[in-house]
Amino acid sequence: MRIITKPTRPELAATRRRRRWVLAVVLPVAVLLLAVATIYLWPLGDGRLRRSEAPALGFAAATAAAQRQVAHDQADPTVRPECRTQLLTHGRRTARTVLMLHGYTGCPAEFGRLARQFFDHGYNVYVPREPRHGRVDDEAHEWVTATELVGYADGAAGITAGLGDEFGVLGLSGGGNLATWLTEYRSDVKRALLLAPFYAPDASQAPPMLIKPMTVLWGRHVMADRRNGDMFYYALAQYLQVRANFKDRPVNESLTSIAVAASAADGLIDLGEAFDLPREIARINDVPLQEYEIPAELKLPHDIVGPGSVGARADDLYARYLTLYEGVKPA
Repeated sequence: MRIITKPTRPELAATRRRRRWVLAVVLPVAVLLLAVATIYLWPLGDGRLRRSEAPALGFAAATAAAQRQVAHDQADPTVRPECRTQLLTHGRRTARTVLMLHGYTGCPAEFGRLARQFFDHGYNVYVPREPRHGRVDDEAHEWVTATELVGYADGAAGITAGLGDEFGVLGLSGGGNLATWLTEYRSDVKRALLLAPFYAPDASQAPPMLIKPMTVLWGRHVMADRRNGDMFYYALAQYLQVRANFKDRPVNESLTSIAVAASAADGLIDLGEAFDLPREIARINDVPLQEYEIPAELKLPHDIVGPGSVGARADDLYARYLTLYEGVKPA
């Protein structure tokens, strides 16, 4: 015969304390650990960000497509006049053509003088306005998406490749991110110049261990958006999403040279990765690499292209960028 005894009051009280402790401490910690594990294990691969779909156009079709975009921006009252898409063409297919991609929160205006320098050296130049950028509403870029960014860059590449025989890309900051994507995914890219490419923020902006959570939580709009100056976390996370879909082994058999430049005083981007990733692309494809780290004592900011940012050093820097792009070592 089994004798069942009732728990005493002290035993009941101890049981209640254990339950309260589990509910108050153990369960929240378990939920938190599960959430953290889910975020870090969440896959960032996206098939839409791992293929190029825009074919190179013929010269007439490419010119017409670029002119339509220029006309569209001219007719759109929500686009600021200085931020309209730019096309600099010699009226014929040239030996060399270059696509210039501006940075996040920027617009084609920042490439005005540099585009003219390349044009004067015989290039046909296309400087398209990024989706949701350059608008009268200066917060419109908050809602840009990774698929929009890749589609924009890929489509612009198809246009620019049709304007000349040798096609290359040049990008600043977020545009450098997209230029890298094009270098990896388009077999017609022959040259690339990456200016202060944004692959990851500087550790002072976001520690490396937080990059994955930022990409997941803000990239998918799980967390409420935040601002850092004129930049939105929602939008920044889209560039991180594009970066997460770079190739593990970026082979491009057409690539002939790659170059990178950034300011040592740049406190916004991860400078190590800004130089390391182009080095890896150059190594894998066995092509020349040109590097230029602008000395810290010059105190140039993240934007190393915009005339208002580089000031009196514009002419010297633009000349350097042209030689870097062409793979010519400075004297």
